[in-house]
This record gives sequence, structure tokens and C-alpha cells, in this order.
Amino acid sequence: MQTKRECGILMPLASLPGPGGIGCFGKEAYAFVDFLAEAGQSIWQLLPLGPTGYGDSPYQSCSAFAGNPYFIDLDTLAAEGLLRPEEYEALPWGKNAGQVDYEAVYTHRFGVLRAAYARWKARRPVPGCETPCSDESYRFCFLNDSWLEDYALYMAAKEECGMRSYLEWPAPLRRREPQAMAELAERRADEIGFWKFVQFTFSRQWAALKGYANAKGVRIMGDLPIYVSADSADAWAGRSLFEMDGEGRPTRVAGCPPDYFSADGQLWGNPLYHWPHHRETGYAWWAERLRCALRLYDIVRIDHFRGFDTYWAIPAESPTARVGRWEQGPGMELFEALRRQLGELPIVAEDLGELFDSVRVLLRESGFPGMKVLQFAFTPGQDSEYLPHNHEKNFVVYPGTHDNTTIAGWLTDTAAPGERAKALAYLGLTEHDSLETQVRGFVRGALASPARIAVIPLADWLALGAEARINQPGVLGGNWGWRAKDGVCTPALAKEIRALCAVFGRAEPLPEEPEKPDEPIERPEEGPDACKEPPAAAGAADRAPTPPANNAAAHTV
Repeated sequence: MQTKRECGILMPLASLPGPGGIGCFGKEAYAFVDFLAEAGQSIWQLLPLGPTGYGDSPYQSCSAFAGNPYFIDLDTLAAEGLLRPEEYEALPWGKNAGQVDYEAVYTHRFGVLRAAYARWKARRPVPGCETPCSDESYRFCFLNDSWLEDYALYMAAKEECGMRSYLEWPAPLRRREPQAMAELAERRADEIGFWKFVQFTFSRQWAALKGYANAKGVRIMGDLPIYVSADSADAWAGRSLFEMDGEGRPTRVAGCPPDYFSADGQLWGNPLYHWPHHRETGYAWWAERLRCALRLYDIVRIDHFRGFDTYWAIPAESPTARVGRWEQGPGMELFEALRRQLGELPIVAEDLGELFDSVRVLLRESGFPGMKVLQFAFTPGQDSEYLPHNHEKNFVVYPGTHDNTTIAGWLTDTAAPGERAKALAYLGLTEHDSLETQVRGFVRGALASPARIAVIPLADWLALGAEARINQPGVLGGNWGWRAKDGVCTPALAKEIRALCAVFGRAEPLPEEPEKPDEPIERPEEGPDACKEPPAAAGAADRAPTPPANNAAAHTV
């Protein structure tokens, strides 16, 4: 990890504007990278890039390794001759450009990708060759063989079984009996090929976008959910990795006890890891998972880091997360094993929620930066660890994260009166200030923190209200849908962001505009007539000296 003060913007890829119903790897993503660079930002923080699952959540993916087909840019496929614009431009991707319509995207996206796959299959990289696969696609399949084959088999079987959970598949397929697997591979060969093509295409387009960002001085902070989905290729193919019975059903599931977000706690339903097995295998699965993540991202934020210390284990049949018990995780043993296999780890630890002293010890021993969230800081009568004057350097500070409402929403709807009053007083604001001024005060508070990295959600730079909230934990439906309006990332906003970040040593200031030299003033010759006014020259009024450039005005934002 670097040591200089930095700043970045949290902006989910799905929330970018543009056609196709959801943000993608298209021109809007490249324009956003340009905006980040102009704004002096060195980090673009994303949510998980995996396929969305239950409740449209990127944290409930059908694969811990695969990329989301929704993010593939269809215009790029058209430019490559794999699609025709009329095959996708007129499709009903959703009625509201400011909200992802996941049902519409799901309904139309895969038919379009199958059309691209059909054309891709028809191509031959070498005349007379029977396969459409290029050396590049072969290389991708080889490098990702540890997960890609099982993922493609899982998706082919899931499609054949009406998209039902693998727990509802015929027993031989559910149990991965050798004959059933061989028959599936033969019967669904073309479908398996399709899912490999989708992942190859995702990888190729993402690598191009990430390369563009890195060349602009922008690093990608990606998000790694600690758990996998109960209905996933990982659970189906790696049953020994998890606490499961003989039929592949979880015996205990993940979540967290009642907390700030939910009085009943959060029942996530993910299968828990069978840590003794991971220990016996030298944490090989985790090493492969992190190796793949580091191909995608420059920095990996691990969600629910505290679960590596102690985790909340809930009986699978429990209706809420209130019933459960704390269990011991692998602790530093895991990260020592990962460092031996992968070297230094550019990880950010999401260490929010109920923390025991042992979690703080693990964070300190790991050396990973933790997180500080200003919305948690202003409980009346408490000198909270989240208040900026208590922050330490090795942290990432946020006004709020994707699990919080926006700052404008917090100030107007969510904060208790005492919290709001304390926040305004702490940040040097008053009730008479406009809401936008109050939001900027929060942003300044984050940027002023001693924490080495500050990440501000784009919605907070735009001073948007609760309509721009990304996720409300514990609430099913209505999440993950916000999209920014086209044109909001203006040069003026980039200039304003850069200037404010530069004040706090987090960005290079804008270069000063050079002053225009004054035109020389013709002075009369010395002598008896030196003080006399010289005769006016023809056209003198047209040659008045140019006034000096106003440097103060040049830096007004």
C-alpha cells in the first residue's frame, strides 16, 4: 500500500448512466475515469463485479469468481461485428433511466449475448480450423480453469433445470455423480461454451477499462464479499469447503446479530466455511480466490472482515438472526498463509459492526487499513472512534458507505436530533446553512481526517438525497438500483472536487494559469519636455494595455 494521502470516489459500475438499462464497460465508464483523473482522484471504488443474485444483490452472487454479464458493453460487441445495433438498441431496458430495472435487464441481456456468441462461433481464427477459440480465449480458459469449468457446468445445469436452486436438481446432478456430470458436459456442450464466452468477453472488456484507468493514474478498489451464496457454483462444486450436510444443504448460515442497521440482526443465509478443511489444505481455495481478485483490482476491500476473527453462526432453520452464537475464525493464520503464497496483500478491511477487542487485535496484526464512517460518529455524549480527531493514518474514511443513506438523506431523514446537532457543531455548520453547504461540510470533515485514504460516494459530491441510497441492509427489494443522471460529472464539478481535495493534501492542485504580460508602456524621453503629455497616436484607443490576469478569479470554483 502507498503512504501518501489519497482520495477516491465510490461509484458502483451499475450506477453509471448510459443505454442498456445498467451501467457497463462502455463509453460512460471511460468518461467517468476521465472525470476521476480531472478531479485529482487516485481511486475508483466499486461494489462486487460478480453476477447479482438474490434480491439483485452483488453480495449474493452465483460465483465468487465470475464477472457480471450485465456489465459487458454491447456497443463494443457491435464494433467487433458480433452484434447489430438494431438487435439491442430498441429493446425495453426499463422506463426510468435513473433506476436499474433488473427484470428487464435479465429478460433481454442474455438473448443479445447469445446472438453475439452465435456469430463468434461462426468465426474461425485460422482458415480450416474447427474451433472459434482464439489463442487469447484459450489462454483465459487455461488461467481460470480452477473455477471456470465448474461455473459453466453449473450455469448450464441451472438453465436446464428452469433456473431452480441446485438443491432442487435431480439427485445425480445435485451430487455431481461422475456419470451425470459427463452426460451434462456432452448434452449441454454448446451452453457450456456460451458461459465461457461470456466470461471471456467480460474479462477482456474489463481489462481494457482497468488498463485505461491505471494509465490515467486511477487505481481500482474492488469489493470481495467474505461469503458465497447458498445457491452458487462454489457451494455446488466445493461442498467440503462449507458447513453442509450430505445433500449439500447448509447446516448453519451467516449473518450478524442485532445492530445499528437492524433490530433483528441480518440473516444473510450464506453457508459458513468449514475452517478445519481450509486449514488442512493450506487455505488453497482462499489463495486462488484472492489471486483472481487481484487480477481484477488493484486494492481489495474485504467485506465483513470481522468474520475472520469471530463470526455469527445461525442455525439454518432460524427465521431471524437473533438466534445464533459467536464462533472462532482462522485469524492471522489465514493471512500468513496468503502472504506466503501471494506476497504482500493490498487489502482494506471492512471492520464495521460490533467489534470485540480480538477483532481490533487482528486488524492491527494484519496491518490492513480499517474503515471509519462519519455517519456513525455523532452519538451525543460519546467521544466516538469515528470522530475525525480520533482517526489514525492507517484507515480509509467515508462520510457514508453503500450501506448508508446519503449525507443529505442522513441530515434530513435519518439522524436523530441530537446526532444532527452534534454533527453540525463539530463540522462548524449551522441550521441556517443550506443543505448543500451542510453536505460539503461533511465531505470536508472526511477529507480533513488523518486517515490516509478518503473515499467519498459520488452521490455525496452531488448532494443527492435518500433517492440515491444504494442499499438498506436487512430490507429485501428496492436496493442496488440507483443510477446517476447523464451529464452530472461536469468539468466544473471535477475542478471543484480537485480544489477541495488539494486543500487537504489529497490531490495535486490545478496548475496555475500563466499571467498574461502587460503591454509595455511607452515612456517619454527625459529632458525639458519629459513631463509633457505626448501627442496621441492614431488608433491609440484601440491599443489600450491589456489588464493583468486575475489569479484569484482563475481559481474560483
